[in-house]
Amino acid sequence: MEVKKAKIRSFLSRFFNTESLRDDDDIFQPGFSNLMFAMQLIAFIEKELGLVVEDEDLDIENFNSVNALARFAEQEAVGAVNSAH
Repeated sequence: MEVKKAKIRSFLSRFFNTESLRDDDDIFQPGFSNLMFAMQLIAFIEKELGLVVEDEDLDIENFNSVNALARFAEQEAVGAVNSAH
């Protein structure tokens, strides 16, 4: 999960200063992000983490922090492996 967190932090650093960002900080708090950022975040998850984000996955709880994003990526990866068997 630490590798995923590092990728997520690297992505986030393109948009705002992440030095003081803790893993549980809400990245959708005012001043951190906007709609364009949210769309780019979904594209990043799909491209860089190799996941498909379905409509039912579009819950703010899945995307609002580094920890939430890493958990979502782990759950989706495990789900994809289980579906393949």
